[in-house]
Amino acid sequence: MDVLSRIAAAPFRDARYTPRALEVERRPNGEVVLRNPRPLSDQFTIVTDALEHWSRAAPDRVWLAERCGEGWRTVTFAEGQRTVTALAGGLRDKGVVGRAPLLILARNGVDHALIKFAAMGHGMPVAPISPQYGLKGAIPSRLAHAVEVLKPACVYVEDAVLFGDGLDNPALAGLPVIAGRNARPGDTPLEQLLAASPASPTARPGDHAKYLLTSGSTGLPKAVIMTQAGVVATAAQLCACFDDPDPPVLVHSAPWSHSMGTNSILQTYLHRGGSLYIDAGQPTHARFGETLRNLREIPVTFLSMVPAGLVLLADALEADEDLARHLFATVKVVQFGGAALAQSVVDRIEAVAVRTVGLRITIGTGFGSTETGPTATNVHWHSTNAGAVGLPVPSGEVKLSPQDGKLECRVRGPQVTEGYLGRPDLTAAAFDEEGFYRLGDAVRWADPDDPERGLVFDGRLAENFKLASGAFVSAGELRLGAVAAVGTAVTDAVVCGEGQAGVGLMFYPLPGRDRAEIEAAIRAGLERFNAAAPSAGGRVARALVLPGPPDAASGEVTDKGYIAQALARSRHAAAIQRLFAPEPAAEILVFG
Repeated sequence: MDVLSRIAAAPFRDARYTPRALEVERRPNGEVVLRNPRPLSDQFTIVTDALEHWSRAAPDRVWLAERCGEGWRTVTFAEGQRTVTALAGGLRDKGVVGRAPLLILARNGVDHALIKFAAMGHGMPVAPISPQYGLKGAIPSRLAHAVEVLKPACVYVEDAVLFGDGLDNPALAGLPVIAGRNARPGDTPLEQLLAASPASPTARPGDHAKYLLTSGSTGLPKAVIMTQAGVVATAAQLCACFDDPDPPVLVHSAPWSHSMGTNSILQTYLHRGGSLYIDAGQPTHARFGETLRNLREIPVTFLSMVPAGLVLLADALEADEDLARHLFATVKVVQFGGAALAQSVVDRIEAVAVRTVGLRITIGTGFGSTETGPTATNVHWHSTNAGAVGLPVPSGEVKLSPQDGKLECRVRGPQVTEGYLGRPDLTAAAFDEEGFYRLGDAVRWADPDDPERGLVFDGRLAENFKLASGAFVSAGELRLGAVAAVGTAVTDAVVCGEGQAGVGLMFYPLPGRDRAEIEAAIRAGLERFNAAAPSAGGRVARALVLPGPPDAASGEVTDKGYIAQALARSRHAAAIQRLFAPEPAAEILVFG
């Protein structure tokens, strides 16, 4: 029996999902509306309710933990509740609480979470922006634009020295600063807020809880409004996918400046009474060792990473039997997001799981955007199909609208934003006549004859273009297929070629690989890919290898690990000229 057959024959570990629930409405105009009728819990109505609940129900259970030397700094639910109410009193006494937000310049951390919940519980929105905006070497205009959009009342900074360049940005001049560490003259040290009398939560469900900036992959970032009720609904929807009374345990690094980290992880696992160990590792060869260190210590029940991290994890699991046995002894679900994951990586992880514990582990993903909470659909059943993005989450709706031969995905539900801060024009354009948010992404059926098998991502409509011949290029679909065909020699690609004779790809190399080896893998992979392509718009004519990884500081790669295609093409304009030069240089791989 071969490896794939052994995997298929093994049973799944019980992920304790609730049964699937789906209603399908087919309309005469070709639209299909999918609904999940499962109701949501009304136990919590504002974002701090869950913390108050678990401070009574499980006061001594760890809520948050972060590395402190060789050990961990831990905060229990009871400790967290006491600290949050004290910080809320400090913010009140400082006179900054109101409708204007608390701008947060900080990496994920215990203090970041505590002051975030303190502000939100008191009705003050929080605006956690990417730490990259304020670190040394950042582009000043990005922070200036964020401040212009958000108009904050106050700034919380993790470390006033570490974020010194950001604090010196003229856009922040005159704003009061609360510093977690290394406060400067005039700053308020975080511990000073703790001396105030505690303040109980006063927020209401309709109050704004968070403003999250979009990734800016198609323009300047906008501030997405998230109400207290909307954030709670997102958490309730994800909780309703499980019938599991045990508190989850996870090690996680997704930034809280994005909805996946702050809502799908931080808020949802608070609702479930779980323990979150904050991971300072990153999905790179240089930083992934910290993630592995944490996974060797903490018996996680839920694992969530971007695809680049799962590639590195697969390498580590294959090389380290002890790590594999420790991880697969407890993990129930592996989740990924932010980009596509090759099926071969899923198969490698499953092969190790079956070899070590005799069980398959569900590996799935979700689908959505900052505006949808983020989760519009997810895989909430046993699956190892890397391409599936699932079905609507409980009490959510998805409309599939025919557009240019594809099905555009639109979303409606209690988790969807009410719009963009200060931009009623953009808000109006974002929704259709029935109030569905226009994702701008396409999906297709995993099996047109069986809707319960769910949906598969089918590319971003805004990234599509036409060649000089008029042939249509589905850029997202082509990128996913080409990267998967090349394999682990590359990490991602930028699709080019609008108005050109053929499609071009610029590949980001896997660090540490020999260039000749990378080019050989690209040539072999794209020859196979082109042979199976049905049309000129689906074949690659030229390719090149970029000199290094994407530059996160410039926004070329978002915090979630997704390549901002338009920005990447702008940054590599000279490489695109070489790619399509009439007489290609030796570095250009040309395909017939």
